Parts: sequence; structure tokens; C-alpha cells
Amino acid sequence: MKIAAVTWRDLANPAAGGAEVLIDRLLVGLAGRGHEVALVCGGPVSAHPYQVFAAGGTYSQYIRAPLVCMTRLRDADVIIDAENGIPYFSPLWRRRPSVCLVNHVHTDQWRTRFPGPVAAAASAVERYAMPVVYRRRRFVAISHSTADGLADIGVDRERIDVIECGVDIPRQPWPEKSADPLFVSLNRLVPHKRIDLLLDAWGKAGAAMPGRLVVAGDGPELGTIRRKASSIPRVDVLGRVSDEEKLALLGRAWAVVSTSRHEGWGLSILEAAAVGTPAVAVDAPGIRDAVVDGSTGVLVRARSESELPDAFAKALIDFVHDDARQSLGAAALQRARGLSWDVFVDRWERVLSEVAASGPSAAP
Repeated sequence: MKIAAVTWRDLANPAAGGAEVLIDRLLVGLAGRGHEVALVCGGPVSAHPYQVFAAGGTYSQYIRAPLVCMTRLRDADVIIDAENGIPYFSPLWRRRPSVCLVNHVHTDQWRTRFPGPVAAAASAVERYAMPVVYRRRRFVAISHSTADGLADIGVDRERIDVIECGVDIPRQPWPEKSADPLFVSLNRLVPHKRIDLLLDAWGKAGAAMPGRLVVAGDGPELGTIRRKASSIPRVDVLGRVSDEEKLALLGRAWAVVSTSRHEGWGLSILEAAAVGTPAVAVDAPGIRDAVVDGSTGVLVRARSESELPDAFAKALIDFVHDDARQSLGAAALQRARGLSWDVFVDRWERVLSEVAASGPSAAP
């Protein structure tokens, strides 16, 4: 097959995260199986074992990317149209098959990133326009939580395939666990990750237990988080870390922690699981798909947002004093071993083959 993926960023972008890892692993896998593969995305871009087209900046790409597809990639058998809040609306400019890939439905995330009128308009496009424009196209969600979110905005369940991401298992030996409790947060530092909530919880828990909290990751909230953390004992805010540093942190950690409001799929939680490290995380869409509560980690719940810092602090204290935490890590590793990138590509290949064989669709 000739396959083109249209998405917001390349791995070369400083803001790249799990969505970019997913697309790259998918395209590398498909290319390795003999398919002719191309990526269209906003710059900057880097070299890959498949063709890459830079389609402009953050917003201009929504005009230029369709033009690239209609000219340079017009003979593609199927297009993967990645929705990163706003999709590329491929059914409006292409009758040939396409699949809409959704990492997560953004819901309240719009309000945390944009002014009120812009957030309301973007939310309306995602909530109302997207289901109508794509009503004859297949969707792929990366978790059951995302599939639920799509169903909530009117996408038919029978048109949604759930394909969970894979995870790499690093070669052993892994770093030994820290002698003292070590909790690691590994996220892009943006508002919906709620690192401020994590810091509040650590401030409460720290008085009742030893150990350190390490916050790793870059993003627009980095300066604010560093200022707040400076007044809280035993917190290190590292900023962006290399892959080697990430492996060392996750390997030594007693647990990876997450206070995110929602995710498509908890990639950092599975990266930790791949080195035998369980999770302590707020029960949230996407996160509850990555953590099996009581088996591979602990999901934290509270009756209200205001009670979450206390609930999370208690969960950290209980975790430190729970002798069963090692069994949580062993179960997390076992689950990670079952999440293969090869299986991920297998399932995608099957969906793309079915969609490509369906032929042209009527215009919406």
C-alpha cells in the first residue's frame, strides 16, 4: 500500500511527545513491511526511513498539508489523518480512503491553552464539526477512554477501532532501585498535567515520609513549576532529560507519578512499567487504561478536585509503607511485555488494508 500520515509535529519538534513517538513507530513498522510510507507535518522535521514533507508552521500547515497530499501524494491508497484537537478534515478534500487517528478528545483542555472565544470555537469544531465531516470514515483511538470520548461526541461505536500503543523493554541490567523513596514525574509541562497539584500533594506527604520527588520534562509551565518547587523540601525540577537520564530515573524510582487531568494513553507510565516500576496516579481518562488499579499501580480518587492533593498525599505515604509495592512492579513489567510495537503495527496494517479496499467515499 501507499500510505501517507498527516500530523501536527515531527519528532524533531522540541515539543514532541507521545503522539509523535506513536506516528514514528507506526510508519517505521509499515515501511519495514514493504509499504510505501510518507509523513506530512509542520516543521521542523528530521530524517527518517520514510519520506517526510514539511507543511509549514503550527497553523499554516492546516492549509498546506492538504495541498501536499492532493499534489505530491494524490495516489496514496489511504491517509492517516491525525486529530490533535483539530483534524485535517480529509473527507472535504479527498474522496479516496482515510482514517482519523485520535489520541484523546480535548474537552476542557482548550480552556487551559487559549482565550475563551478561541477555546469555545475550537471545542465546537472538535465536538460538532468533526463527527459530521468524518461520519463515513473509520476512527482509530489509542485507548478505550478515547473511544468513550469519541462516542460521547457522536461518533458511532462500530466505526471506532482501539489500538493501544506498544512500549520498548530496555535491555538489562537496569538501574537498582533507590535506597530511599524516589517518585518521578515524567511529562510535558503543560496545564492539564496539573504538576501544581502534585507539588501540593508532595508538600503534604513529605512531612510524614522520607524520599524525593523528581519532576522531569520541558514545557511552558517549567518556570512556574520551578518557582513553586523551590519552597517545597526534597523536590528536584530537572527540565528536559535525555533518553539515558530518563531510563536511569525510571529504573531507580519506586513509582512513576501522574496527576494529569486526562491523557490519550499514559506513555510514561508504560515506559516505567517496562523497567519494573509501578505507578501512583490520579484516576483519569487514558491513565486508567495504562494502570491496572491494585495490580500494576495505584489509582487515586477523591470526591472533589479540592480533595485530590490530600488523597494523593495519602496514597504516596501508603505506597511507601506497603510491602506489596514490589509485586506491583513485577505485574507492571509483565503487562508492558505484552504491549508489543509489532502487535500495534499488525493491527494498524489490518485496519489500513480494510479501509484502502473500501474504495472512494461519497463527499460529506
